[in-house]
Amino acid sequence: MRFADVIGQQEVKDVLLAQVRAGRLPHALLLTGDTGYGTLALALALASYVMCPQQGDSDSCGECSECIKTDKLIHPDLHFSFPVIKKSSGTTTSDTYLKEWLTQLTSEKYFDLTDWLRTIGTENKQAIIPDDEADNIIRKLSLSAYEGGWKVMVIWLPEKMNGSAANTLLKMLEEPSPKTLFILCSEHPEQLLDTIVSRTQRIDVPPLSVEDLTKALMERRGLDRDTAVSVARVAGGSWLKALKQICDADDSKAMLQCFIQLMRLAYMRDLPGLMKWSEGMTTLTREQQKAYLSYMQQMLRENFIYNFGRSELNFMTPQEADFAYKFARFINERNIIRFAEEFAHAQRDVAGNVNGKTIFFNLALQTIILLRK
Repeated sequence: MRFADVIGQQEVKDVLLAQVRAGRLPHALLLTGDTGYGTLALALALASYVMCPQQGDSDSCGECSECIKTDKLIHPDLHFSFPVIKKSSGTTTSDTYLKEWLTQLTSEKYFDLTDWLRTIGTENKQAIIPDDEADNIIRKLSLSAYEGGWKVMVIWLPEKMNGSAANTLLKMLEEPSPKTLFILCSEHPEQLLDTIVSRTQRIDVPPLSVEDLTKALMERRGLDRDTAVSVARVAGGSWLKALKQICDADDSKAMLQCFIQLMRLAYMRDLPGLMKWSEGMTTLTREQQKAYLSYMQQMLRENFIYNFGRSELNFMTPQEADFAYKFARFINERNIIRFAEEFAHAQRDVAGNVNGKTIFFNLALQTIILLRK
């Protein structure tokens, strides 16, 4: 992948290119950004650039043998580490799932943890970067570069490392080998060890602009300009969310209906209905539950903003806006903070494997109380 293939993010590209050209590229970079902003795509483009012997001022050549191998993800000095599901027996590392990982990267460079777990067929399990992976990284980076140039280790979602793996990574960052580049792509850098963060150069990757998303949607998905602008505004700076609006209309509709159902049942204080709603939520996978809760938090924010009459600040589909027209007045300055806290706590509890019925029925009860404020 070349920088030209990365959607938007020109300022970040310029920073990375300037560091390479000036010979000031740090041994460890921490690219932070939400799902769909392009941290992994930028990491792949940077890897291609540093490995290219014929690099230009703004990109790798794309034609030399090094570029061809990195583009095909078969360069022997390009390594990956990512969350996996630990096997019940034997050693589990990223290499255990390398075939699936390469399949995922070949099909799409912008994806999230839910997409990845779907690829490996384990949507209802918690993915981690386990102890075994630490030794795997050491083994790979202890070898000399096959091509005599850079060795690059891309670590996707390093916050998923368990304690032992994180401490091993810290030791490697403290004593880096020459011409070895670590690129950490994190969505939640606050979950990383402070000592790891301090030994990297952090670059925050911002949301994609509406203009960049619109251009990409027109060029890569063939949308007309009006449709592309509409999708880009709702995507919140994420290419992944833009794609899911196009490809997963049914999922988005289901999430909206779930949110509407919760709010209506809570307003009517329909406890049997809310119990049924809670039970329905437990039929989803854990990652789906987190996705639904994230969506509902977004809807709360959009409905709160809707009250100010500033349409340029709202990012909703026509269907979402239709519901907000009558509902938004119930989300106000008296309850928005508590609403945000309750839904965030529910999402945290889902990740912590708390009983699903307890999480969602308690959330439903709190919604009854807060709608009356």
